[in-house]
Formats: sequence, structure tokens, C-alpha cells
Amino acid sequence: MNTTIYVVFHSIYGHVYRMAQAVAEGAKSVTDVEVKLFRVPETVPADVLARIGASEAQKSLETVPVIQPDQLAEADGLVFGTGTRFGNMSAQMRSFLDQTGGLWMKGALVGKPAGVFVATATQHGGQETTITSFHTTLLHHGMLVVGVPYSEQRLTAIDAVSGGSPYGAGTITGGDGRRMPSEDELVIARTQGRRVAEVARALKRGFGGVS
Repeated sequence: MNTTIYVVFHSIYGHVYRMAQAVAEGAKSVTDVEVKLFRVPETVPADVLARIGASEAQKSLETVPVIQPDQLAEADGLVFGTGTRFGNMSAQMRSFLDQTGGLWMKGALVGKPAGVFVATATQHGGQETTITSFHTTLLHHGMLVVGVPYSEQRLTAIDAVSGGSPYGAGTITGGDGRRMPSEDELVIARTQGRRVAEVARALKRGFGGVS
């Protein structure tokens, strides 16, 4: 009996996409877990994406299918990824979630474990506020919020700049966006993916086994 995890993200320059891949890698490391990557629809016009230097990154996303709101109900567990916009999720992710009212009416997501990961330009650019405000939507859906426990030792590392918190994985892109996720950040993302997968599998099987 396989457990299905959906990793659903929005990425402009590819940083969140790389983190999503790491989350998926972590989830796939759990036995009998199937993982699917999805992106939410991009609403920024192509000419604007070109002007801000995001066209190349967007091309790399073309192989990732765009998800429809109703598809969320298919998964046993979900992990959402977004860039931050002034301490909140991106408008694209917000628009997608605002279309899940039908799922809310049916209680289709109640009891599903879910986590959130982010990317910010700066070290204090709203990683925690974005994740915790995102949690509000998940809780309204009756979902079970899953973070990253401090058994992941990289959360306490101070020898290098790094994103990530007990609320969820994160990466720091730098003011010009040139910094891609570090290995520490990717490991934290893999830990979160594995954690959500373990919880989802345990809930589906109806017994313990969450580390």
C-alpha cells in the first residue's frame, strides 16, 4: 500500500524548485512512498519574466506539471514551497490556495499532514512569518502541520549562513538571487520531506513508526 506525497511549489528563479527537488528526495527515501512534483500556475506575463531575468529559470520548470486545486485531495501528504513577498507567500501561491474552497467545503484535506518550505532574499526576510502565516490556511483545512524537529542538527549550525527553522526548510538567495541552496539547506529540506512522508505513511497504515 503506497503512500502518495505531493510537493507543490511556486518558483520564479529556480531556488524554490531546487528545494522542492530536495524535499521530494527526502520523501522518496521512505519505503512505499510515491512522490509527485507540481507547480502552481505562473501569473506573471512572459515579457515581465524576461525583463526580470527569469525566463531561463522558467524554461527549466516546463517539465513540471501544473496542479489543479482538486488534485490536492489525491495525496496522502502535502509539502508546499513558496518564495516570500514581504513576509508572506507569493501571490501565485495565495491565488492557488484561494481556489481550494470547494475542498474546504467537503473537508477533503482534513487529517492530511502538510509542511511548508520557503526562499527569501535575505537572512531575516520573512522565512518564519511566511511559513507560520501559511500554516493558517492549512489549519483551516484541518490539516496536520509538520515541521522540522531539532533532531536535524543542521538547524543549530552557526558556522555558515543558512535558512531553515523548526517551522520548515528554507533557503536564502542573496540580494541579487545568485546564491543557490547550500548543502545544509538541502539536507534540512530532505529531512522535512522524509518527515512528512513518515507521518503520512503512519497515518495511512494506522500505526506508529514516525521518527
